[in-house]
Amino acid sequence: MPEEGHSLPYVANLSILFKEVPLLDRAAAARDAGFTDVEYWWPFDSAVPAREDVDAFVESLDGVRLRGLNFYAGDMAAGERGLVSWIGRETEFADSLAVALGIAERTGCRSFNALYGNRLDGEDPAKQDDLARVHLDKAADAAARIGAQLVLEPLSGADRYPLKTAADAVAVLDDLGRGNVRLLADLYHLAVNGDDLDALVTVHTPRIGHVQVADAPGRHQPGTGELDIDGYLGKLQNAGYDGFVGIEYIPDPDTVTSLGWLPKTRRGRA
Repeated sequence: MPEEGHSLPYVANLSILFKEVPLLDRAAAARDAGFTDVEYWWPFDSAVPAREDVDAFVESLDGVRLRGLNFYAGDMAAGERGLVSWIGRETEFADSLAVALGIAERTGCRSFNALYGNRLDGEDPAKQDDLARVHLDKAADAAARIGAQLVLEPLSGADRYPLKTAADAVAVLDDLGRGNVRLLADLYHLAVNGDDLDALVTVHTPRIGHVQVADAPGRHQPGTGELDIDGYLGKLQNAGYDGFVGIEYIPDPDTVTSLGWLPKTRRGRA
């Protein structure tokens, strides 16, 4: 699929791209492929990684700029999707916030994805939402001190995750009332959940802090599914969105081959 119709800058998500090489080698692989900007999910196995692991991660970013980082989200492979609303894991959330802020101070990263967390058996959803407000308030204060934002992401494929549409996330933003907590609009997740992407553009663009893309169905690169990714990105830019677009798809058959839709001239910026 030829890439055209907008001039938004791209950022490569290296927790899903370039998995052909170890995580600490992916920034170099992305740089070699022409990318100047990258983002990651939580790049460690626990909320409190060893100092040498943090150092190795930061050092691996030589030659690229870290634009986005998830807070620790628990065991993603087991279906966990964040600690923001997880009663009983408050210490892990606070610890990962501190680690993320330390990485931000060293790298210039100024955007953090705070995955909301699944609904828990035996817990009152209202109490989970109360905890989420406390955590998001605390994280928003900390982020504001370094000029950073938090983003809230609706997800697909996680039945217990309560934020499925843009409106679900915006309702949390409205309740919170913090200017530096914004919507992460992943066009793949929203489309799979049946959300109205035209309404996203016309209603929610001013609330969007980050955009991510993958084609649907399949979650592969643009041109492999039915989603008019380029068209929606053009509409978002025309409506005033001027941030990054995270490339967060499962590459098919491999990362380098999958990037044929995106000319090298569009993979980086000065």
